[in-house]
Amino acid sequence: MRAAFPAPVLTLAVMALFLWCAAAAAFEVEEERLFPAPDGGGREVSILSTTDTSVLGPVVEAYQRRHPGIAVRYTVASSQEVFAAIADEGRSFDLVISSAMDLQMKLANDGLARAHRSARTDAVPPWARWQDNLYAFAQENVVLLISRKALGPLPLPQTRRDLIELLRENTALFRGRVGTYDPALSGAGYLFATQDSRQSDSFWRLAEVMGSLAPRFYTATNEMIDDIKTGKLVLAYNILGSYAGPRLAGDPDVAIVELQDYTLTLLRTAIIPATSKAPDLGGEFLDFLLGPEGKAAIRDEAGLPLIDAAALAAHPYLRPMRLDPGLLVFLDRLKRRDFLDEWNSALMRN
Repeated sequence: MRAAFPAPVLTLAVMALFLWCAAAAAFEVEEERLFPAPDGGGREVSILSTTDTSVLGPVVEAYQRRHPGIAVRYTVASSQEVFAAIADEGRSFDLVISSAMDLQMKLANDGLARAHRSARTDAVPPWARWQDNLYAFAQENVVLLISRKALGPLPLPQTRRDLIELLRENTALFRGRVGTYDPALSGAGYLFATQDSRQSDSFWRLAEVMGSLAPRFYTATNEMIDDIKTGKLVLAYNILGSYAGPRLAGDPDVAIVELQDYTLTLLRTAIIPATSKAPDLGGEFLDFLLGPEGKAAIRDEAGLPLIDAAALAAHPYLRPMRLDPGLLVFLDRLKRRDFLDEWNSALMRN
């Protein structure tokens, strides 16, 4: 015989189940901060970003000096969580900023970004934008960090071939002290690894050598920088130079190396999601990022390198990852599975 429950009990049970499911599905927030409107205005622009508040907070404050009537709610999450918030959960934000170019491209390509065009966006170089939906506002080199102190008299590697030889010939020094992103958990790490594989076969040789040294895997650049500074790591591969530069400035014990065979250059991008409730404010903030005051704040206060075609031309080893649908190749489910299988095999993680 089926037990009977009073209607209120059923209702509460259903509500509890609904709330549990909603919580389980919710994307994971790392940090959230409200910047109140300086003059007490009532409008608010919401920004979802992979960039730490400590980095872009000064840019937000510079925006508010120009627009004192606007409050800014700044939410930080990992690149995969940012993507899930928009693509899977349909969350409402007015601007999405991410270092994972491929995931941003997918949002735009799948119709989940609003078109925005202005005099500021028209000034962005064609290689740093896609249609009227996706715009880059900073370019950042992906570098190698290595402890000079631990290396001693050994020479700094200048290419991946040098790095492979260094690791092979000094296994005792590097065992358990090599770090890199986990591409299965980090959107930026997956982007860097897949782009590496497109540049040169030497990437897979390097992966196999690193795999033989019991490497450590991370989901954030700052964690790797911390472990380099404390000596837990001797080497960290595929690090955002924009984070490493300010944190390691004046530190003689750690070298920041741009490998001369090629150095990937990331474009940090922004979109206005289709779910935005205030797309005019999202567009206004985007235009600020691309304008002279925003650029000055990005360069001088956030410490992020601006879009600079001249720098790329002057250093042929820099390889910018272009904003085009080619970024979507490795987001195919089967290709992603095959790539991660090969990565796990190379890194001895089966």
